[in-house]
Amino acid sequence: MKPADQKYLRSLIGEGEHQELDFKFEINDARKIARTLSAFSNTDGGRLLIGVKDNGRIRGVQSEEEFYMVESAASLYCKPEVKFKSRIHSIEGKNVLEIYIPPVVKKPVYARDEENRWMAYIRVTDQNILASIIQLEVWMDAKLSQTYSWHFSRSYSSRCSRALTSSDFLFERKPISGVTISGRAP
Repeated sequence: MKPADQKYLRSLIGEGEHQELDFKFEINDARKIARTLSAFSNTDGGRLLIGVKDNGRIRGVQSEEEFYMVESAASLYCKPEVKFKSRIHSIEGKNVLEIYIPPVVKKPVYARDEENRWMAYIRVTDQNILASIIQLEVWMDAKLSQTYSWHFSRSYSSRCSRALTSSDFLFERKPISGVTISGRAP
């Protein structure tokens, strides 16, 4: 590994775990890693360093099995499938697998749990937590506004569509457990 690459990896590890960085000692359950993929996808994206302990010590990965577990998690246990990039870093005679997960535009990304339920996660500091019902509603409203915007632009003249989408058009207010949410068209 080139000195610049070693410096890059050491710099990442030096940051410690946070909202856009998670360390995994090893991966032995694709369903569990699917939660992390969902959380990074639904938040700001992030990097997963496999072969690094929570305290930042480099253990290394022993085989290509960890990559296949991430690939399995992304394709079988995430809906829609999570796209990611991977890179191997060799340092101190050990390999560290870096997985980059970009944020998605069309949220949410769900992960299948142990009871085969599709759950959406978000990343808060260094934790993957279940998305709240309110967050799911916000994402669904955003999807609806994108759909309506597309239909308007396909169905009416572009001038009419621009006038409608640039106005301060408010969506219908929806009460959720005593909370009222409203949104503006983009």
